[in-house]
Amino acid sequence: MTSKTDESLGYEQARDELIEVVRRLEAGGTTLEESLALWERGEELAKVCRRWLDGARARLDAALAEEEKDETAAQAGGTSAGSGSE
Repeated sequence: MTSKTDESLGYEQARDELIEVVRRLEAGGTTLEESLALWERGEELAKVCRRWLDGARARLDAALAEEEKDETAAQAGGTSAGSGSE
């Protein structure tokens, strides 16, 4: 479960810390207990990053849907005005 501190992390902060955690795990030289703690921290940070990315995706999807709605409305307005010329 992510802590309140994790909730306040920005995407870049969480990503940078996650990169450091992965680097330390890949370098080795840590005890089993330290490795487990790093892995758990990495999982928490990955969740924070995933939430940020999911939120960004939702905002993009909403913006694209709004744009599509506006284009559809504009086309419908233009189609009904030009339908008598056929």
